[in-house]
Amino acid sequence: MKTLIILAHPNLAQSTVNRRWLAELEKHPDRYTVHKLYDTYPDGKIDVAREQALVEAHDNLVFQFPVYWFNCPPLLKHWLDEVLTYGWAYGSKGKALENRKTGIAVSLGAPAEDYRADGAVGYGLAEVLRPFELTARYCHADWQPAFAFHTIDSNAGYDAAAEQLVAQSAADYLAHLEKYFG
Repeated sequence: MKTLIILAHPNLAQSTVNRRWLAELEKHPDRYTVHKLYDTYPDGKIDVAREQALVEAHDNLVFQFPVYWFNCPPLLKHWLDEVLTYGWAYGSKGKALENRKTGIAVSLGAPAEDYRADGAVGYGLAEVLRPFELTARYCHADWQPAFAFHTIDSNAGYDAAAEQLVAQSAADYLAHLEKYFG
């Protein structure tokens, strides 16, 4: 089973976590196709037919992105709005995502304890990112648990300990994909 990873990072060259995850995914081209939205559509004009065909050519679908203001980067939101059309993704004849394993892999620049009822955010990560689950379920996709990596704040610097955490996150990400999408 091959998984399509829709990678939506507006500045991948400056990324620590998503760039490392990408490097690990690219070691397994037989299992994962990584589709970099910002490289493919620098002008923001989505080729809907191409994107729908790409999704249809894969068994599973994962959206990988850094969380921005409790949401995804704008091009991914635009992709969702343009590609998940009535009659293709949902509606009485929209079956493209039906039973397709779908999930998200996110990086966050805040510690996990911030994403609790008593934390700085005041809500759990599942609550914050619920619209992605709702979208998948509305399209009758088989929603899988989210993969999340917290604590690497690009504004706080990067040291050997952080590098080790990122390396472990990449291994954990691949294990997550194997468990839920394998």
